[in-house]
Amino acid sequence: MRVVPALPGEFTPPARLLLGPGPSDVHPRVLRAMSVPLVGHLDPAFVTMMEEVKALLRFVFATGNDLTFPISGTGSAGMEACLVNLVEPGDEVVVGVNGVFGTRMADVIERTGACPVRVEAPWGRVIRPEQIEAALRNCRHPKLVALVHAETSTGAWQPLADAARLAHDHGALFLADCVTSLGGVPVEIDAWGIDAAYSGTQKCLSCPPGLAPATFGPRAFEVAKSRRTRVQSWYFDVGLLARYWGEERVYHHTAPISMNYALREALRLVAEEGLEARFARHRRNHTALAAGLVALGLELAAEEGHRLPMLNAVAVPDGVDEARVRTRLLGEHGIEIGGGLGPMKGRVWRIGLMGESSRGTHVLAVLAALEQALRAEGRRVVPGEALAAAQAVYAAV
Repeated sequence: MRVVPALPGEFTPPARLLLGPGPSDVHPRVLRAMSVPLVGHLDPAFVTMMEEVKALLRFVFATGNDLTFPISGTGSAGMEACLVNLVEPGDEVVVGVNGVFGTRMADVIERTGACPVRVEAPWGRVIRPEQIEAALRNCRHPKLVALVHAETSTGAWQPLADAARLAHDHGALFLADCVTSLGGVPVEIDAWGIDAAYSGTQKCLSCPPGLAPATFGPRAFEVAKSRRTRVQSWYFDVGLLARYWGEERVYHHTAPISMNYALREALRLVAEEGLEARFARHRRNHTALAAGLVALGLELAAEEGHRLPMLNAVAVPDGVDEARVRTRLLGEHGIEIGGGLGPMKGRVWRIGLMGESSRGTHVLAVLAALEQALRAEGRRVVPGEALAAAQAVYAAV
């Protein structure tokens, strides 16, 4: 006998200010875009919209690559799609490992049967060009160099241009993880010589999670087409995807139609604001947050000079319960911030100021909430000092 479960009511999410490592807040225009009626994924109107999405993605990636499109899946799908297409069993792949997502790339590389050559740095620090060069010199035939541009687990901002040049000097391709960086800091695919890159929609593009913008340059696409072995994933085979997203429009899968509507609108918002203005907004709010954190006696955990403006890893002071502070912020203020991962678990808070979440009012709100939470933890803080420090930054602009 089949028992009918109690029917739950319509889901109403609680009010939240999303200041964690993602997702970020979403503009009402993007939410409205998701609510419009569906058309078929091969409908001429949808095909036209696909071309608009591709053009807008080329704009934010700063590339002329024809093969620039959103992969149906989250940012991790973009990672997997790039790696399974570009490397084969036995290939040597130099991969930077200084956080969760460099570690994940190395894992995916191993699963392809390729040989990851790990270049490591302490979590919170960046990989140096001389480390990349030494690893390349120790390879017989390096196929690919892969680095995370914005390491979400640590707040470290990795330079890419020198590493891409070194990869090319040694006959290798260069792949960049831009999941957290795209739309928040400059990403210059063509100018930096990046052969392939992937991102996610839920960070600085401020779209719900579900798509992975990706771009493949001519060299990368040629490597994918001239493989010795078949791509191990049918779903992520870029040769098949290119036939759907290209001129042929050959059926591959049913694209997430509403998510593409949402991405188009999110990208329109980015273009309306302008990339330079958007980057400046992220820098300004990061600077104000950092000033307020210092006034609270807190320190940023990432390497000085390489700190992301959109993801701030904050060292938890001795004697403070990291999880209890996050619980207090969520329960009493409706503010979500993230905890640490891996070796940083329990040691940092991760405060995201991404896209729509990067607002001066949000900076002041999280600083005020942190002040109360730290006082409840027994920390001595001067009332209002953090807010005054942040407001001084805004007044100076």
